[in-house]
Amino acid sequence: MTSMQALQQEALANLAARVRHDLNCLDYPQKPWVRLHGEGVYDAVIIGGGQSGLACAFALMSKHIDNILVVDENPAGQEGPWITYARMVTLRTPKHLTSIDLGVASLTFRAWWEVQYGAEGWESLGKIPRQDWMRYLAWYRETLSIPVRNDTKVTLIENGGPGLFKLSTSSGEILARKVVLATGIQGGGEWHVPDFIKAALPPELYAHTSEAVDFNALKGKSIGILGGGASAFDNAQYALGEGVAHVHVFIRKAELPRVNPIRFMENAGFLGHFADLDDAAKYEAIDHFLALNQPPTNDTFNRAAAYPGFALHTGEPWLAAKQVEDGVEINTPKGSYKFDFLILSTGSLTDPALRPELAVLAPDIACWRDKYAAPKPNPLIDAHPYLAPDFSFTGKTSEGAARLHGLFNFNYAALPSMGLSAAALSGMKFAVPKLALGISRQLFVDDSSEILAGYKAYAEEEFVGTWPAVQA
Repeated sequence: MTSMQALQQEALANLAARVRHDLNCLDYPQKPWVRLHGEGVYDAVIIGGGQSGLACAFALMSKHIDNILVVDENPAGQEGPWITYARMVTLRTPKHLTSIDLGVASLTFRAWWEVQYGAEGWESLGKIPRQDWMRYLAWYRETLSIPVRNDTKVTLIENGGPGLFKLSTSSGEILARKVVLATGIQGGGEWHVPDFIKAALPPELYAHTSEAVDFNALKGKSIGILGGGASAFDNAQYALGEGVAHVHVFIRKAELPRVNPIRFMENAGFLGHFADLDDAAKYEAIDHFLALNQPPTNDTFNRAAAYPGFALHTGEPWLAAKQVEDGVEINTPKGSYKFDFLILSTGSLTDPALRPELAVLAPDIACWRDKYAAPKPNPLIDAHPYLAPDFSFTGKTSEGAARLHGLFNFNYAALPSMGLSAAALSGMKFAVPKLALGISRQLFVDDSSEILAGYKAYAEEEFVGTWPAVQA
């Protein structure tokens, strides 16, 4: 360890102490209040230990809901996409946003950065480096003592008795009163691979952008990328930087999108109150959002375009694919192209029925198609779950709603119901408190009979003074 690294570690330890002091100053009221429901029963289990899951845990702990557990299927330090399949150089969001700090200044990324690199370092920083964001998340988890169980994959969620869910996991069964799906962009469904690709090609010839890719084996070779979203150009610049000779990006539209609707949505009104709109307004707004798509960031596009081996094909959807002797042949309306490997930037599909862990409960979950008849239906929106204002699932029937009580959806599938919120860093400041309040409300109301009985039986004397008898 260098002397600079030692100084940075000391600075971060001091900042962690400052965070704990700040939280102690804000800790009112301090009384524990949630009733225990038996040994081994958690008040809340959060599935997903990335930024959303950690923020949810912090918010609950701030409300003295401490009997919680976060589970993540990945090894410690590999939660979320940041050092696995994310291939951008920096985050796409502006550096000055506040998110999982939940209003605690000493817990912000800016505070974390400045104690290591100074105020001048913050001013000179453009965007947040991807790997530094992962380092910040690890420090955040350690500083707040968030209970995370890694290498634990949830395979099934089902009712486990009155007021309980039973989670079957790779490390045994877990009982919980409340369950939060903080499972990221893909957590509401699955990553999408077009059927014509799956039907025509063996898996070793292609990968979705969410998958591991052996770029070392592709040095000097050629790659075709389908899709014009941000992840397409993230992968293009990364592949070329790793020594891939040629990368061709294909998009269906005649030109790349130039307007990023998220930049407009990043204001306190939109982020804080989108969920308060009526269904018609929400539906129309998200339909517009999906039609625009999100363009690549300028720096990522320019980084990719600077390589001589980069090519962009507009107005060229892939019509067919077939395996040839030494690679893949792709057909478009403008011709045929041969590549050694394909990368698919084709996003994800949302539908609770696609989630293996929801196999038992998905038939009860109400989607937008069950709650709102749009004048111009959009199948993509219609397949999203229709959520309550606290991110809880709603039921198709009253019986289904009862079976879903206590199950919360805090992943990207919340978009039509809640706007930019879960799994969207820019909306976290507004979204996490809504979720935590919803969980806290349920825990209180569920136990209100016992809590009120305890309130009526409370007889601890506070006044202990005496006074002389009054003389006639």
